[in-house]
Amino acid sequence: MKTYRKQLIIWLFEISKTVYTYVFKSQKPWDICKAELLTYPDHTFGKHLGLFLKKNDFELIPKVERHDAYHVLTGYGTNVEDEIALQYLSLGNGKQSPYLYGAILLGTLILPDYLKYYLKSYRIGRNANTFHHLDFEKLLKVSIDDFRAAIFIREQLNTIQNHEHI
Repeated sequence: MKTYRKQLIIWLFEISKTVYTYVFKSQKPWDICKAELLTYPDHTFGKHLGLFLKKNDFELIPKVERHDAYHVLTGYGTNVEDEIALQYLSLGNGKQSPYLYGAILLGTLILPDYLKYYLKSYRIGRNANTFHHLDFEKLLKVSIDDFRAAIFIREQLNTIQNHEHI
């Protein structure tokens, strides 16, 4: 039964992502591709973003590139429960958007099994230094370790580095 609920959320994400990107997003797309990110030095945030895209067989989605940057910064995966938890983390960090609220509402209603994980993610975002407003494109050449250390407290860094979200 949980598999069907996850498939429903994936389907809703796909539909809403396209509409949200073209109707509500007005910022200029980044002028960079995965191949270029993969040429960055190994220690950089940009290189890690390129590796994340390569691992997941993704390309950056114009106007919403920062979403994949959030994944890299936080260490959250791309499965359904991680996507919802990332929205909770973002809410805890102060981000507000119609998409975020919709994902949290539908994700919680359809997959309440992960509520404990979602709330833990919210607390991580709340206790982290604010990052949701940053211009991630300008941070691609900074050290991933330094960037994470500037955002998260030591306990959170251990969780992120060990992928211990649940």
